[in-house]
Amino acid sequence: MELFWFIPTHGDGRYLGTQQGARAVSYAYCKQIAQAADELGYGGVLLPTGKSCEDAWIVASTLVPATENLKFLVAVRPGLMSPTLAARMSATLDRFSNGRLLINVVAGGDPVELAGDGVFLNHDERYALTDEFLEVWRKQLQGEEVSYEGGHLHVEGGKVLYPPAQKPYPPLYFGGSSEAAMEVAAEHVDVYLTWGEPPEQVKNKIETMRQLAAQRGRTLRFGIRLHVIVRETEEEAWQAADALIAHLDEATVKSAQQIFARMDSEGQRRMSELHQGDRSQLEISPNLWAGIGLVRGGAGTALVGSPDNVAARIKEYGELGIETFILSGYPHLEEAYRTAELLFPLLPLQKRSGLEGNPSFVSPFGEMIANNVVPGKEQPA
Repeated sequence: MELFWFIPTHGDGRYLGTQQGARAVSYAYCKQIAQAADELGYGGVLLPTGKSCEDAWIVASTLVPATENLKFLVAVRPGLMSPTLAARMSATLDRFSNGRLLINVVAGGDPVELAGDGVFLNHDERYALTDEFLEVWRKQLQGEEVSYEGGHLHVEGGKVLYPPAQKPYPPLYFGGSSEAAMEVAAEHVDVYLTWGEPPEQVKNKIETMRQLAAQRGRTLRFGIRLHVIVRETEEEAWQAADALIAHLDEATVKSAQQIFARMDSEGQRRMSELHQGDRSQLEISPNLWAGIGLVRGGAGTALVGSPDNVAARIKEYGELGIETFILSGYPHLEEAYRTAELLFPLLPLQKRSGLEGNPSFVSPFGEMIANNVVPGKEQPA
C-alpha cells in the first residue's frame, strides 16, 4: 500500500470550527508540510480544490521544486476549464516535475459555488460533461489530434504538442458515489477514490466498481480519503478527537449541516448521514469517527486509536482492495510526523529509494545519550 498526505490550503489549526488555535496557511507553511511529507516517505500529497482553497495548480507548481520525490494529486475541473487547456497544463506540470503529477477529476457538488463559477449544469449533466471532457483529455495526451462534438463540448483539431512524461498520461484519480459518477469512473479512470465510510459500505462500492469496469474490459485500483488521529494509547487518541471539536457550538454545526444539505453530491450526502449532526454518536464503526464531518465538507471521518488499532483498521481496508490511503490530521505539519512515526513501521508500505541505506542520514535514532551513546529501541530499566 501507499500513504499520501494533504496540503491544507483551505486552513489549518488545532481545533475545528474556531479561530482559536488556528494558523495562517502561507506558502512557507505549505512548503514545510510538503517537505516534511517528502522527507518522511509519503508517496504523494492531495491538494484540495474549490473557492475556499488556494489554487491547486499554482500551489503544486511552487512546491514541485521544493521537493524531490513527492507526487502531487491536483484537480482538473470539467466545466471550469476546457479539456484542451487542462491537457496542456497536465503535460507541462508532468514534464517539469519529472513525472510527479497525478490528476484528481472533480465534477463539483455545490450548486451555489458552481453558479459563482458560471456552471449551471445539474448533477447528471456535470457527469455527462465529465465523460466528454475525459475522452478529449485522454486522447490528446496520447498524441492524437482530436475533433469532437458532444452534448457539451465541441473541439476541432485539438492537439497537445508537448507530451507528458508519464505514459499514456498522468494517472487519473476520481471519487464519486452516484450512479452517474460510477459510470464515468468505470470508463475512464485509473484509481477510484472513496471517502472514509465503514468497511462494509466500502466493500460494496469496490465490488460495484469492479463489475462496472469489467463490463468495459478494464480494471481499477482503489484509494480512500481519511483523517487520522493516532496516539500512543487508545485513551490519548480519543481525548485528542474530543479536543479537536471542543470549541464547536451547536449553531456552528447546524449552519454547516445546512450548507451540506444544499449540495447535490451523493458522497457528501453519505458523509452527512453517518452522523446526522449528532455528536453523541460519532464512532460509526470500530475506530472510525465522524466528528470532523460535523463542520468539514468532503472527507469527514477519521481513524482514531492506538498505532496497533489504527494500523489494523487500515489493513482491513487494504484487504478489501484499497491500495492508496490519502491521510490528514490537525495540525497537518505535526500530524505528518506523528502518523509516520507511529504507523509506518506497522504497515506494508511501498519502499521508496531515499533515506534507507543513505550514509548521509546519520541520526535516525533520536538524541545521543550523554553525548556519547546511541540509544536503543528500549533502554534497560
